[in-house]
Amino acid sequence: MTGSPMNPKDIIEKWVKEHLEVNKTMTVLNLVVKDTAARNMEHYSDLMASHDQQKQYYCTFHVQKYNKNNVSEIEILIHAALAPKYKNGSTVIQTAELTLKHIVPGNCLEDTTFTIHGKYTWPEEFPQKIQEIGCIDPTSERAFRLCTLDIETDMTSWADPYMKNCNQHLTISDLNNITVTPDNAAKVVDMIQDLVDIQLSNSSELSPSHLESVVEKLSEVVDESVVNSAVGADIVSIVSEILLSETDVTPVSNNFLNLTDRMGDNMEFQGESANLTAPSLGFSMINVDPDDFSGLTFGASIVLPTMSPEMFVDQGFVNKPHPTANATISLPSALNSFFPTGGRNTTRVQFQFYGTHELFQDVDINNASQSNWTLNSYIVSASINDSHVINLKDRVVVTFSHHNPKKPRDKVQCMFWDFQKNGGRGGWNSSGCETESISSHQTSCLCDHLTHFAVLMNVDRTPLSKTDEKILTVISFLGCGISSIFLGLTLLTYLIFEKLRKDYPSKILINLSAALQGLTMLFLLNTWLSSFSNYGLCIATAAVLHYFLLASFMWMGLEAVHMYLAFVKVFNTYIPSYILKFCVIGWGIPLVIVCLVLAIDKDAYGNLAHGENEMVLHSIDAFCWLQKDVVFYVTVVAFLGLILLCNISVFIVVLIQIKRMGSNKLSAKSHSSVLDVKSVASLTVLLGLTWLFGFFSFGPARAVLAYPFTVLNSLQGFFVFLFHCLIKEKVRKQWRIHLCCGRLRLSEYSDWSRSVTMGDRCKKKNLVNSDSLASGSSQ
Repeated sequence: MTGSPMNPKDIIEKWVKEHLEVNKTMTVLNLVVKDTAARNMEHYSDLMASHDQQKQYYCTFHVQKYNKNNVSEIEILIHAALAPKYKNGSTVIQTAELTLKHIVPGNCLEDTTFTIHGKYTWPEEFPQKIQEIGCIDPTSERAFRLCTLDIETDMTSWADPYMKNCNQHLTISDLNNITVTPDNAAKVVDMIQDLVDIQLSNSSELSPSHLESVVEKLSEVVDESVVNSAVGADIVSIVSEILLSETDVTPVSNNFLNLTDRMGDNMEFQGESANLTAPSLGFSMINVDPDDFSGLTFGASIVLPTMSPEMFVDQGFVNKPHPTANATISLPSALNSFFPTGGRNTTRVQFQFYGTHELFQDVDINNASQSNWTLNSYIVSASINDSHVINLKDRVVVTFSHHNPKKPRDKVQCMFWDFQKNGGRGGWNSSGCETESISSHQTSCLCDHLTHFAVLMNVDRTPLSKTDEKILTVISFLGCGISSIFLGLTLLTYLIFEKLRKDYPSKILINLSAALQGLTMLFLLNTWLSSFSNYGLCIATAAVLHYFLLASFMWMGLEAVHMYLAFVKVFNTYIPSYILKFCVIGWGIPLVIVCLVLAIDKDAYGNLAHGENEMVLHSIDAFCWLQKDVVFYVTVVAFLGLILLCNISVFIVVLIQIKRMGSNKLSAKSHSSVLDVKSVASLTVLLGLTWLFGFFSFGPARAVLAYPFTVLNSLQGFFVFLFHCLIKEKVRKQWRIHLCCGRLRLSEYSDWSRSVTMGDRCKKKNLVNSDSLASGSSQ
């Protein structure tokens, strides 16, 4: 063909039919058009004049002739019809090669089908003809079935019957009356599939009696007949459909598992291996040579449980997970000692992958040690036909990706499905499996036997509900947004007005506000930055967030140190370069810690992917943060806990000292009480004591304490502005002097004259005394 038509295959089909069916003595059937790459067509001189693109197409089709011409005459007619050049505008079609083969196809023989519409017998029919018979119910309607002629093999076969006009005659309950034989096994499976489809389309689940009937009849098919790949695929499809419905399969879970095991062991297929997949399920069968077995590695990855998994099998023992696999299982070469005796291809290794947990529900709810354990991975299994593999010296390695990231206080455990547990109903057992935690996202299991494996996670605290998580997330982002605004106002106030930042407490407050501003801004931007799915960017974001969290607490600790020196050591203490040393400690120590983490293991930082983020408020979206438990406990929990412990001690001592100082003054009791409340609230904010809620938010109290923890800490920046700007007299004076006008404006000289009088009595020295604790009160 030359030219560039929009639908070249349609043009070819039209050309063929117009030239062969012109006298209605022939019919073109089963036309298949396949295109090839553009070819050099120099030997077709009549096409050389065209400068358009040239392309070849291969066409295969049947021609049915109705009159009684002999074969030679028919071939001449076909040659004559297709040989001439065909032109349609700029499109030119020329036959390059024509091969004819005379076939005499056999008829489709009489066939009896068992369907959900009843038992039907179809009379013998000629190829490419449609047979029709009356429906059992209603008798006025008709059923149709085509006798097809395969274009590749030239063999005839019956197509699936069209019976939409017939009423359903059988139900799932009628399966018990059907006897499975090797001849009708495939048809019985088709019938079961149709019945399950109809039942689940009308209802979201199968009743217990219907489920039992389906499992029993599928078991008969596997035991009584030879299961080929097509029947096996149908069985897997049925199991998948039931598992993804709302049917309670717990009572027959072991029956389902035994059924799929037997099917995989006995299934016949072409070649050395076969794969069967359906939504949430994947099966792989490999025939191995016992004398040449060096191990096998199976892996499966799945995007959604409602999708079919992608599977792969590698020869040899691969002691590392596939980068995209949700589950990987590696079998050692020593497994050949468990192979049954026999020749080549008599040993079959079977792998199974389950993307749903419905078949693996542990009903032993009375076991306290198991009550908090939940499945946190997909399930994968390996087995060898006619062998019970136990006590392996070279253990099987199974690696799982977690559904939910492991939090620092969570526990993970590798377990296997014990068919004998719970009175034969099955349950999870950890015997013979060793757990190696790779990261918060992956766990590796070393097991000395073969069966179904998974990873279970124990959440040793009361998990928050989805509603609580959403509410806390909104509070976190809203509170941090408010804090970020007011921390900015606090920094502007103290940086613009020079008189406010002359004493040590103000300078410490400026540094604390800067650290808290960095912490709130990184928290607000974290989800957005993690959405880029950039490995380096996520590590950098997590490291900087970690740095500002440590810096914030470091400055809270330095605030406590200053208060101790000012209130407890009331005598003058000379400390050279006082604030400079504080800055080196406050900004330097967190930097050293973060740099050490990056140098030792930069992968300690990463994406927590849809989980709750400890110690940095709440977020239900992807979040860049620490993902190694050891690093989290040492650099966050221990560090923050040590500082808060010191701050609590200073808090108590300072409160006692303030009480003593207040008792020596002749002020009104009510005014003194108000000052005490303000002092306590101010000290609580400055020393970060509200973060203590995070250390006690576990167990039954977690849901209760999560709310004050989130509210108070997300609004810490606002409280800093409230206690150290809004209700502080000297800050309000500076606002009135420089920002107000009219009657609200305050003369700068009224404040300045008093300062001059006081200024003659003292000299500037690097002294730390009780008068310098301006940030500890509201005056």
